[in-house]
Amino acid sequence: MMQVRQLTRSKPYAWPFDASLEPGNTALLVIDMQRDFCGKGGYIDQMGYDISLTSAAIEPIRQVLETVRQIPGFTVIHTREGHRPDLSDLPANKLWRSRQMGAGIGDRGPLGRVLVRGEEGWDIIPELYPVDGELIVDKPGKGAFFATDLDLLLKTRGIKNLIITGITTDVCVHTTMREANDRGYECVVLEDCTGATDAENHRAALNMVFMQGGIFGAVTDSRAVIETLSSYIPSTLTG
Repeated sequence: MMQVRQLTRSKPYAWPFDASLEPGNTALLVIDMQRDFCGKGGYIDQMGYDISLTSAAIEPIRQVLETVRQIPGFTVIHTREGHRPDLSDLPANKLWRSRQMGAGIGDRGPLGRVLVRGEEGWDIIPELYPVDGELIVDKPGKGAFFATDLDLLLKTRGIKNLIITGITTDVCVHTTMREANDRGYECVVLEDCTGATDAENHRAALNMVFMQGGIFGAVTDSRAVIETLSSYIPSTLTG
């Protein structure tokens, strides 16, 4: 099968802009697919939000993961938001806000201490759990570049293109995409592989990407990515 170097069904332009899509320079970023954000009894659920809006991204992400895991040399990076057990990296205003919503960070909940590293709710859901060779970046904030070694990991691997998935679209996903864009990475976000606690916020976050001809990158979906990246799967695996 002929290998293609761009996603032609991305908006507002074919991604990446320079037609440089290759397994060696592209990474799949799976942001915060943790029980606390999309599981029953987790942080989002305790605040009273509809977790069906965030859990809807699970199956499309699983299908993308299934594809890229068959491609030699393809980088997959998962992130987890959470804080040290002693909460020494937790800003006071973040703690205050969480308690106003009835889900205080560090407090005991159905899945252990809320958003605390090492607890059940903090970990990645089983459906999308990393396999050997996939990287995990633990972050204390919303953006995946703040107070982490993500930029170093990408640069040492020669990554320039980022396929962004995860939750939530309007917070951690959008913050990370903006951070990546400012660092020169070429980003595409997958609309069905992301989700927010509010459907309108999800749509608005995606619409913001379209500004000024794609100010933060491009938008596409899992089907377009799978169709394109499947051309990089060795024929011995596809039959």
